[in-house]
Amino acid sequence: MKFGENLYNLRKAAKMSQEKLAEKMKVTRQSVSKWENGESYPEMERIMKLCNIFHCKINDLVHENMVDIDSLDEDIKMSVVKFKEEKQKKIKGISKTIYILARIGKIVTTIAIPIIVFLLIVTPIFISNIELKDNTIIFKGARIDDKITITEEKSNDGVTLQLKANGILIADERNQDTILQMKSVLENNSKYVIIGYIEVGFLFLIINLFLYRMTLSRSEKLFININQGDTPFTLENVKYIKDMAKFMIFALILPNLGGVIFEKLLSTDLDVGFELFDVVQILFLFGISYIFEYGYELQQDTKAKMYGEVSNNE
Repeated sequence: MKFGENLYNLRKAAKMSQEKLAEKMKVTRQSVSKWENGESYPEMERIMKLCNIFHCKINDLVHENMVDIDSLDEDIKMSVVKFKEEKQKKIKGISKTIYILARIGKIVTTIAIPIIVFLLIVTPIFISNIELKDNTIIFKGARIDDKITITEEKSNDGVTLQLKANGILIADERNQDTILQMKSVLENNSKYVIIGYIEVGFLFLIINLFLYRMTLSRSEKLFININQGDTPFTLENVKYIKDMAKFMIFALILPNLGGVIFEKLLSTDLDVGFELFDVVQILFLFGISYIFEYGYELQQDTKAKMYGEVSNNE
């Protein structure tokens, strides 16, 4: 069965006249007639448009077994191959860019984790040499004590808080929220309590960086597979996408949970809350995973591939 016969049968099944099809295709009725009689063939772009009109695949139009590209007429075959190559280059180019960025991000987080672990260890040693007194942090040194002081200053707008290091202004009215939070912590907590809060904060940060690293690692593997594989619709890729969504859920919940705890313990507002955009990203990933899973099932039914030639039935 040739292209013309397939087109004729699809048109009849859709109860569509040659005139109506010609109108949809923006060609003459004579052109449709020549296609059906085998006197000529449409360009690849028009074949794709016919597929959209009849909700069919290319092979439904060009071959009776719907699997063997080698049986096509040479001009149609070359158009199909060219179409696949152009799509392949775009998909592989994008996937390569993403997995390179994911790899860079994974390296950065891998380096950051031991640095934060180091700070977690040395912070208690460093802070043990400080004193808290009257809204002042005093760093005990061998020769001279360094001081960070919160002071109240009068201005045209009233009284504002200033943060000074050894008398040098480092934060003023533009940073009032941060200074107020710092003032509240100093007034309501001892040095050792603050050390405990900082240590817990570092611990949450380490866990979060680990979750980001795992997310980036899965992203890297996913887009390497898409770049190097013959199809993106594999169960392995579905698993990677679902893993990424799960890691992002934990990365969203843990910092906010820690922030809520700190707000209660420190009796201060840290402006903690869930961002709607973060939730949307996670839902988007879950949605993509189900799309990939569905694509995999369709692919199993049709034995189709995204890249290269269509495989033969065994």
